[in-house]
Amino acid sequence: MRFNAVLAMALAACTACAETVIDISGAGAEKRLVSVDVECSATFTKTLERNLILSGAFRIAKGAPIKVSGRVGESVTVSGGGKRLTMSSVAMDDKAARTEARILADKMCEAYAGQKGFANDKLAFVVKRGRSEELCVGYADGGDVKQLTSDGKASVGPRWNLKGNASLYYTGYLNNAPEVFEIDVASGRRRRAWGFGGLTAGATVAPDGTTVALIISKPFRNPELCTIDPSGGTWKRLTTTKSANEGQPSWAPDGRKIVYVSDESRRQHLYVIDPFTRDKRRLTSQGQNVDPDWGPDGRIVYTTRRGGLSQIAVLSPADGDSTARLVTEPGAWEHPTWTRDMRHVVAERDGALFLIDTLEGGDKPVKLFSLSGKCMTPSMSR
Repeated sequence: MRFNAVLAMALAACTACAETVIDISGAGAEKRLVSVDVECSATFTKTLERNLILSGAFRIAKGAPIKVSGRVGESVTVSGGGKRLTMSSVAMDDKAARTEARILADKMCEAYAGQKGFANDKLAFVVKRGRSEELCVGYADGGDVKQLTSDGKASVGPRWNLKGNASLYYTGYLNNAPEVFEIDVASGRRRRAWGFGGLTAGATVAPDGTTVALIISKPFRNPELCTIDPSGGTWKRLTTTKSANEGQPSWAPDGRKIVYVSDESRRQHLYVIDPFTRDKRRLTSQGQNVDPDWGPDGRIVYTTRRGGLSQIAVLSPADGDSTARLVTEPGAWEHPTWTRDMRHVVAERDGALFLIDTLEGGDKPVKLFSLSGKCMTPSMSR
């Protein structure tokens, strides 16, 4: 049955329990006050203000010491706070104005807050309407959403491949079985990348683009973690757990380790494996843990259940979950993905996508946008 295949593939059904261990009701981190007074494009102003707020580093206020002024289609200037930024503007329509606003928001994040911006990074996700689960891309601000598939079937777990033309690996049921597809985001061209019979799922590309980690069940009779050469198709089995299921691999930023989920202890936990030596170690021991995403700064964000509901947690793989920090209150949280600033994650809750500030005392989770249907399995193109 498809339900069982998805369960084995995602390993996302947790049943253990969790206690709230932190206070997340703080007033928030320091914010820089900004006023935006730009001519000729309300769309530019709205998009810029939205992305500055989402960054967690700015607050919009009239008469603020940091001022954004100018004319869309000519030039826009940011001044104040001992800095000055000038951006040439050629936008002639709303879509171009939104793009320029996102670029400026990211530049302001770096100049004034010393953090990378994620406004201009694409966000992949799945929209579920009835039995249809279609792959989409857009931005965290909710603008310029584009539907990539129209199959009337399930598409799950998109992961970015940013080497060459930007594309997405995802698991699709186009042929009524879980297989891995790759789709070019710009053109929409798609190919069936791998399908070995049984379950083929969870593909995620290594940072250097030369290797893909994925889950294959056949010929093993249970889902095992493997790697595959995307150019030649040669695959290698990494795990051998005959009575367990593996799933949800994510690469370390240096490409020398993979974190994944296994239920070999009869509970879902995170494990780390060296794809070259196959040496592995268990990373978590409390509750049940799924949905790992290994960020560029070395930390792993994941979903943990220790009390009936799920929470988003962050840990250092060197320390394990003994020092894990919970960054949300208990709820129906799933599928966190780091943004480029390594401060925020995007995660799913109750069929909507939220931006979560992992900074202690940071902002409360913010719902990103509303679409018809349920939004699931986000992935940021950092």
